[in-house]
Amino acid sequence: MRHLFTKGIVLAGIAAAAMSCGGASDSHSGNSVEKTSADSIMQQSRDSLFEKAAAYSDTIEIKYAKGLEVRYSGDTIFVTISNPEEQSGSATTKLALVKGGKSKGNVIAVPVRGVICMTALQLSNFAALGCENKVVGMTSLRHLFNPRMKKQMEEGKTVRIGKEGAFDVESVIAANPDFIFVSESKRGGFGQLKDCGIPLIPHHGYKETDPLGQAEWIKLAGLLVGEPQRANAVFTDIEKKYNTLRDEVAQKTTRRPTVVSGRQVRDGWYVMGGQSYIARLFADAGANYFMKDNTSTGGQTLDFESVYAQAMNIDFWQIDGSFEGEYTYDVLLAEDPRYGDLKAFKSHNVIFCNFARVPYREQSPMEPHYLLADFVKAFHPEILPSYVPKYYKLMKQ
Repeated sequence: MRHLFTKGIVLAGIAAAAMSCGGASDSHSGNSVEKTSADSIMQQSRDSLFEKAAAYSDTIEIKYAKGLEVRYSGDTIFVTISNPEEQSGSATTKLALVKGGKSKGNVIAVPVRGVICMTALQLSNFAALGCENKVVGMTSLRHLFNPRMKKQMEEGKTVRIGKEGAFDVESVIAANPDFIFVSESKRGGFGQLKDCGIPLIPHHGYKETDPLGQAEWIKLAGLLVGEPQRANAVFTDIEKKYNTLRDEVAQKTTRRPTVVSGRQVRDGWYVMGGQSYIARLFADAGANYFMKDNTSTGGQTLDFESVYAQAMNIDFWQIDGSFEGEYTYDVLLAEDPRYGDLKAFKSHNVIFCNFARVPYREQSPMEPHYLLADFVKAFHPEILPSYVPKYYKLMKQ
């Protein structure tokens, strides 16, 4: 959607009109983004944009996602799925999407009747489309926030299929999905699912290092559920919001604070690589990540002392995790007293996301603009003086 950040206008959450995906999903609001100088178009809520989805193209084009390719030939849509982290020529999955009929092997009949999701990120694609009713099965999530999914599970419309290595095959078969989304980050037990005769489609969205590339996997979901125009509408909106704020930061800032990520996990300090998704967000939010010269796209564990020495005089510290209750500086200090020596700790510039309290895993893959705004609010609060962070917030003193 071609609409920018605007002052005083609520950025509505997932809301759907009654189209092929079913009734409207519950919306969430309360986060407004300050007007930027480039803004001249009024922000629209997502349900309003759904209503106007017919104005968008029904042809899917991939701009950012490295793991997706889409090609049209007659009435068939050919989709190639690959691992964004691997070189070209590596293993790929090729799908042929055809209208009507029955899915078999790599031929998927669209629109699909039902799917099984293995991760919250996969679920986020369908939720952003207002198509939770297409999700007929889910692995067990530690924290589930989506009200429609909760209701569907209570009513038995969406079943829990167990976890990797211990799938409830009978539940999978009873759910009768057209396909199952699988993720390389979830290993074990897929052999059981293959024996069910249900197509397995890999979802590599979590490996995209561009925040917009990760969000663009909504276009694959849109093709599968028969809502390409809606997917284009949602993604265009995300793209416009993200790029507008990113450009505003680049134009208005000369100071680039430094930021370190992660903390001690078992045998070392776990950090995200310099070419990772989070590193890209830091850069677009106007900060210098302490690992920016590192070439890794994923997480890695480094020697505690080496990170500790580098982090001593860094301005901000980004961490996340699940914590029941209020995560405070006292709690962080109790984990390791050495944290108290860090400049970011002393100046109360620790940015924390509590997965137990906010739907980060379920919604943030489709809301990189919110993540960007969260970090801009921390690094350059003068740009978004009225914005209330949604996921990552400076910890209370």
